[in-house]
Parts: sequence; structure tokens; C-alpha cells
Amino acid sequence: MSNITVRVPEELKGRMRRCKSVNWSDVARKAFEDAARKEEMQCAAEAIKNLRLESKAEWDGAKEIRKWRDAAT
Repeated sequence: MSNITVRVPEELKGRMRRCKSVNWSDVARKAFEDAARKEEMQCAAEAIKNLRLESKAEWDGAKEIRKWRDAAT
């Protein structure tokens, strides 16, 4: 596992010291994971949006399923 340094104001550090039962590394790790997941989802959504905008064809899921079902019989 890698180490990182996070700077927090002295006032916050004091409050964190008083909360001895909290695993601050775990709290930070979860927050970093959530932020990374959110950013990845936003990037994926933007990529999907761009693909839809670039596509000239009108696509209908129900019509596509029907086409494949009819071709199988």
C-alpha cells in the first residue's frame, strides 16, 4: 500500500485527536475511493454522451431486439 500526506488545519487536527476511536486512514481511504469512483463515472457518462452525439443513426433497442429475434427463427 502507498502512503500519502494530507494537510489539515490545526483546529481540525485537534478535533481528530480527540476522536480516538476513529480510524482516520480508513476514513480518508474511503473518501478517496468514493471521489475516484464518482470521477470515473462522470468520465464514462461523458464518453457515452459523446458517442451518442457522434452517432448519426437513430437506434431503438426494442427494434434491434426484434430484428435479432426474427433473424433467429
